[in-house]
Amino acid sequence: MPFPSPRSETSAAPAAVADGARPAAWGAPLQLGRFVLPNRVFAAPMAGVTDRPYRRLARQLGAGYCVSEMVTSRPELRDTLKTSRRANHDGEAAPVAVQIVGTEPDDIAAATRYNLERGAHVIDINMGCPAKKVCNRWAGSALMQDEDLAARLVEAAVAAARPFDAPVTLKMRAGWCDAARNAPRIARLAEAAGAAMLVVHGRTREQGYGGEAEYDTIAEVKRRVSVPVVANGDIDSPHKAAAVLHATGADAVMIGRAALGRPWLFGQVARFLADGALPADPPPAQWGEWLFDHLDDHYALYGEAVGVRSARKHVGWYVERLPGGIAFRRQFNTLGSAAEQLAALRDFLDPLAAAA
Repeated sequence: MPFPSPRSETSAAPAAVADGARPAAWGAPLQLGRFVLPNRVFAAPMAGVTDRPYRRLARQLGAGYCVSEMVTSRPELRDTLKTSRRANHDGEAAPVAVQIVGTEPDDIAAATRYNLERGAHVIDINMGCPAKKVCNRWAGSALMQDEDLAARLVEAAVAAARPFDAPVTLKMRAGWCDAARNAPRIARLAEAAGAAMLVVHGRTREQGYGGEAEYDTIAEVKRRVSVPVVANGDIDSPHKAAAVLHATGADAVMIGRAALGRPWLFGQVARFLADGALPADPPPAQWGEWLFDHLDDHYALYGEAVGVRSARKHVGWYVERLPGGIAFRRQFNTLGSAAEQLAALRDFLDPLAAAA
């Protein structure tokens, strides 16, 4: 059976890119500080998702760069099990990028040093998270309301990272609300403070993840700064990635939710940007083996009790588009051991692989 087409989440896309209009730079590596990123397709940080097993798989399947889940800069929370798991980089290829979140320059500086001493190579500052529990503490995208503080946080991280020769990057939104799309101003301040790369999600904090991303603000950021700019938001296909790069002049794209359950999207986009080829989706037998490897790595990091619960969302994203996937997901979510999960998944996927 053919693999079902993924559910489209594409918003109103910028104009399509003609084959002859594909810049050579789209297929070239990108310099980030002392590191050379192999391509310009990045995996976005997502809390509860982009842990070490996910990042390993994303890189294996073509992501040129991955950023960790956000890690708090608050020192009293630094030694919790949750934070220590998020800061686990064992066996991860360089550069390891850790995203930190906070509101105090001293805490941001301390968190920068702490993570670099424990294996990180790049520090990313979160000014993009729209979650209320983050914004209510004036962290994440709430920081965009205080441009002076935003600049001081970048300065603090850059100063702390300098002895490690580690680049500091910033991920932000287009603005706090529709009336305050101030990403271009913050971009200028961040560049002056020493930021080495800027990622802009084309939504405001007010939008959350609703509505459609817009790209005019990202294009304006690109015009205002000389450091690399990465476009993020609603990039869910190779053609959409090319259209967004063409419309914004950005140096790279960052993909988040669209890759959930189809991490091969990173490689498909990278290939299309490089030479215009459009690789087919992998058959169930192939992506099933990637999923089993991902689950083995996942259980190893979290232990069985936690790993079994947190594996449910990952498997759900893979199977929801398949015939019978919704019913299988409900059944899978009742299973209480890794062995039961793996056996049930094998029983579900084997017939699909045989029929493909």
